[in-house]
Amino acid sequence: MRPEEEWDGAILRELSPEWAERVIFLEECGSTNDEARRLGQKGVGDRAVILTERQTAGRGRRGQAWACPPGEGLAFSLIVRPSEVAGLWSRAALAAGLAVAEALEGFGVAAGMKWPNDVWVGGRKISGILVEAEVEAGFLVVGVGVNINVSDFPSDLAHPATSLLLEGGARVSREEVLISCLGRLDLRLAQISEGFHDLLARWSDRCVLTGREVRLEAGGVTKCGTVEGVSPRGELLLRTATGLEVISQASEIRLR
Repeated sequence: MRPEEEWDGAILRELSPEWAERVIFLEECGSTNDEARRLGQKGVGDRAVILTERQTAGRGRRGQAWACPPGEGLAFSLIVRPSEVAGLWSRAALAAGLAVAEALEGFGVAAGMKWPNDVWVGGRKISGILVEAEVEAGFLVVGVGVNINVSDFPSDLAHPATSLLLEGGARVSREEVLISCLGRLDLRLAQISEGFHDLLARWSDRCVLTGREVRLEAGGVTKCGTVEGVSPRGELLLRTATGLEVISQASEIRLR
């Protein structure tokens, strides 16, 4: 399949037949995360992939819109049924972000992490992750959006964006990117318990906020300070005028 064509799954079936059997392809849907949650509630198994060509109501964290141009972006959600206790599931956001960053490096970019789970290249966002938990039903939904062959972005985006095309100057096979992402996701999501120390160390090496001054919103309060990294549990460490604060959630983080 040429990169500019719509999805046909040929490369996926050829290079990764095991994953190809798990893909549920939808020509169009509102949100792959919503579809994954619906299917997960119906009992669809671990590591099923909901993939779409056209996502009409894609969203990121805090309800922000996520656009995925047909034939240019990649939008999919992974159903994960962890064996770990639900108290560890929040680590999946770090694991998924790291996995996608590692996958994209195979296509010639140096990818960094913006806490908790945005993937940046050259100071611009190239991928976003949205993890949603259905604890009572026993599964997570890991939503991934990647800008692959996108050449133009809306002017009103909250953060500057980029794509593999803009960074490398050449179109890339979306199926090959998907295969790479799924392989890394399999590896990193398996580390939210036993291998979390290694996962966190690799994540920290890529953190684009460490040593930078930021402004963020946490619990309805604006905080300003310098990022000192992440805690052993994955929270953001922020040095403010009153001391070191541990941030577990933030609705908005901006570089100052």
